[in-house]
Amino acid sequence: MSKPSDTAYEFIRTRILDGTYRPSQKLTEVQLSEEIGVSRNTVIKALLKLEQENLITIEKNKGATIKSFSLQEVVNYLEIREALEGLAIRSAVSRITERDLGRLEQILYDMKDMLENGRFDEYSKLNKSFHEIIYAVSVNRQAVEMIETIKTQLNRFHFKTILVPGRNHESYMEHKRIFDALQSRDEDGAEKWVKEHVAGVRRTIRDNYQYLL
Repeated sequence: MSKPSDTAYEFIRTRILDGTYRPSQKLTEVQLSEEIGVSRNTVIKALLKLEQENLITIEKNKGATIKSFSLQEVVNYLEIREALEGLAIRSAVSRITERDLGRLEQILYDMKDMLENGRFDEYSKLNKSFHEIIYAVSVNRQAVEMIETIKTQLNRFHFKTILVPGRNHESYMEHKRIFDALQSRDEDGAEKWVKEHVAGVRRTIRDNYQYLL
């Protein structure tokens, strides 16, 4: 069984990442304690863990607040992620197996199907799985860890970008080009297209920041 602090942590974290708890929203220990059904001390432990992930800020006598990011901060994070994705995928190109490529190809097929049927939540999950297959075979574990940290912090933006008109098709085509480069064992091409993919996310957020909040 999970420890109460783990249960509280997952409860709060999930609601931060899916946007239920909004940026700059105050989190009160008493309310969370009642909502989750755990002690205040358990909630405090969970909040401290979330602070370490940079998902909330905790100030003395003010309590916890959901972390918010300015547009410039989001752009900065995505510029860093763009460079890291290039590093991660280069070392994955020579290591990716035919089985991995088969899984990626199936995901691409499913992504297209989800887009055509307007199932953007499922598309987002497939998108995540696509990248995770690449991360799993990358030698550069440090780059992958930093990418995952950035993606966690900006998670609430990622799903919403797919709802921006035209972006979903662009996203699909970017993944297709990444796959083609991996299949061809083209390190330069894989790096180019994964960077272009992140740049596309960055441009979409920059141009639609207020809508995506």
